[in-house]
Amino acid sequence: MKRKLRSGMSASLLAVAACVALHSPHSLAARDAQTILKETCQGCHTPEANESLSRISHQRKTPEGWLMSIARMQTMHGLQISDDDRRTLVKYLADTQGLAPSETDGVRYALERRLNTVEHFDEQTSQMCGRCHSGARIALQRRPAQEWERLVNFHLGQWPSLEYQALARDRDWFDIARKDMVPLLAKRYPLDNPAWKKWQSAAPKAETLVGDWSFSGHLPGKGELAGVMSVTTDGKDTFKVSVKGQYADGSPFNGDGSAILYTGYEWRGNVTIDGVTMRQVFAAQGNAMQGRMFEAEHDERGLDFVAAKQGSQRLLAVQPGYLKAGSETEVTLIGSGLTGKPDFGKGVEVVEVVSQSPEQIKVKLKAAANAQPGARAVMVGSLKGPSLSVYSKIDAVKVVPEFSVARIGEGGGSTPKVQGRFDAEAWGKGADGKPYRIGVFPAQWKVEAFDDRAKEDEDVKFAGTMQADTGVFTPGDAGPNPARKMSTNNAGNLKVIAAVDDAGKSLTGEGHMIVTVQRWNNPPIP
Repeated sequence: MKRKLRSGMSASLLAVAACVALHSPHSLAARDAQTILKETCQGCHTPEANESLSRISHQRKTPEGWLMSIARMQTMHGLQISDDDRRTLVKYLADTQGLAPSETDGVRYALERRLNTVEHFDEQTSQMCGRCHSGARIALQRRPAQEWERLVNFHLGQWPSLEYQALARDRDWFDIARKDMVPLLAKRYPLDNPAWKKWQSAAPKAETLVGDWSFSGHLPGKGELAGVMSVTTDGKDTFKVSVKGQYADGSPFNGDGSAILYTGYEWRGNVTIDGVTMRQVFAAQGNAMQGRMFEAEHDERGLDFVAAKQGSQRLLAVQPGYLKAGSETEVTLIGSGLTGKPDFGKGVEVVEVVSQSPEQIKVKLKAAANAQPGARAVMVGSLKGPSLSVYSKIDAVKVVPEFSVARIGEGGGSTPKVQGRFDAEAWGKGADGKPYRIGVFPAQWKVEAFDDRAKEDEDVKFAGTMQADTGVFTPGDAGPNPARKMSTNNAGNLKVIAAVDDAGKSLTGEGHMIVTVQRWNNPPIP
């Protein structure tokens, strides 16, 4: 293995290059994976039986996981590898040593860059591992016990001060890691899993994804959108992508790009939407795709995405998903193969079918004044899909996310700001007294000091600005601020407050946002 690190190539630049590589199609000039493994990797990873290589052949990971491993070889061991070879190697390893769809369930938020997700792992895993990186990073890889132990040794060798940090200095971290965590991780995340072998034998061909896809989405601060994504083949497991859609307010959502498929279902794309490059991280199985699209330079600016292949039958969304008792409104059903009469349940009348196609049905609805509050299953013919919430009054408002992190940036530096983006969810009480989600409502937004210290430090004045009508918070500039006490930076501790109007009555919800320093370390899996 070549040891000299490419001149001027920092770890952060490698991470950026790696992320771009993951979302880019292959070059025909790249060598085949077996040649790369033999000529580039075998210098350090020794051959074993059955054409295996030490360490490499005893792990399974997502495409992002393999990308991080190669980047670590570059930064820590001086590996020299071309972008084309790296793409080829990630593709090969993700396809042959990846994860089955069921093995990523519950932790896809890390791949989709949902960075404000509050994780729920057992206390020991959170304290031993999750204090430095997400628990999802662990859950998105598979190793035998010996490899988990080697990972423990790597951590202590690479970060010798690890045992003296918070949640480690008060315990025998190394001993607990070896004796307790290694067996736990080997059992919970084993290399050998029937789910992976079953997926390898049953994974559908990439060609099944070619065609038109009806999609629905939601972007915090902007609202709901819908449209069609057209997919054409561009080679083995690579595609050309065209998107035509619009938001509920009529503004366009159009663009073109490319995508690549890993592991038979891991869809990664780069699509330029109205001049802005967005990443696509989807799980694509059968006639369904689901995941997130986010800006390449601002992953906090992202939208939930769900799609159904045209020709299949699926009801994806009801936009908007709520109706007040005694009122009329127009809603749009989004999906594929939508045929038959829409039915919205007891107390909701279809006044008029405004327009109907297999992908969209627009209807005018009226809810009876005495309609029972609660969620109703929506039917189109025999298709059952998302619910419609009927409400007489709003009982409570929740800020989503309830807890979030925004980051200062720019200010003469190259690190961008990380915005806070929020939705106001209205909740009602059903006839049984239990709360139910009504939907996302327009709100008026503001921030306040979270506590007395934040008030004393004037965090509201310095930490950033909240757009009152969108729920988008833009942090302040990075760097020392001479106007602040001790010329500190523009960090802050804030309450996020949303006020929703319900028939002249204002209801408020409250969230918590930390405005902190720049995100210096930004790996593909946080």
